[in-house]
Amino acid sequence: SGRLGVLDASECPPTFGVPPERVVGLIAGGERALRESIEGEEDNREAGVADLDRLNPTPIDFVVGIAASGSTPYVAAALDRARQLGCKTALVCCNPAHVAQADIIICLATGPEALAGSTRLRAGTATKMVLNIISTGAMALSGYVYRGLMVEMKPSNAKLRLRAAHIVDTIGGVGTERATELLQAAHWSIPTAIVMAVGQVDAATASARLCHGQHRLRDELKSI
Repeated sequence: SGRLGVLDASECPPTFGVPPERVVGLIAGGERALRESIEGEEDNREAGVADLDRLNPTPIDFVVGIAASGSTPYVAAALDRARQLGCKTALVCCNPAHVAQADIIICLATGPEALAGSTRLRAGTATKMVLNIISTGAMALSGYVYRGLMVEMKPSNAKLRLRAAHIVDTIGGVGTERATELLQAAHWSIPTAIVMAVGQVDAATASARLCHGQHRLRDELKSI
């Protein structure tokens, strides 16, 4: 469960262009547990609290606990601590008889595993899908997605620069060659290039419009 959380969090910066601290994944046992099993650490309630406290969460943060059994002490303690700090919380589990508590319970009816006790199978697959939905939905609501396109993606290599040009062309209808030119003028900022294409303005004007609209491309395009 913890590895799935860290995986989903690590995919948010390249997919949506958010800083790494925007979506953070914690796992019992820390970084070492990503590559080898440290099963005993999931029983450590104190570590769950300490790991969460190191992030200095505030009431504007949302804490999602992930535990197939719904009773993992590390997760339950972190959720309890998050609620004490005023954070909204959710629990993703696959056991109707869950022990951990949260404001929102997402209990997946995955049933018995094909390999008894191996929650990396049905439970793991279902949990991965739910985490995708949560993070993608949150990013879409925050303005990082427009019409199903990753408009805040950072074009950091040749493949992504080509994808960025297609995104600008799809929304702006300027062709990929012109889209590439706009991206270069916009220092490879996809939203800026899109506003340049749709509004027929230069990079400085497009950037200023986005800053005025708190960088929400969706809102800016409505006004053009």
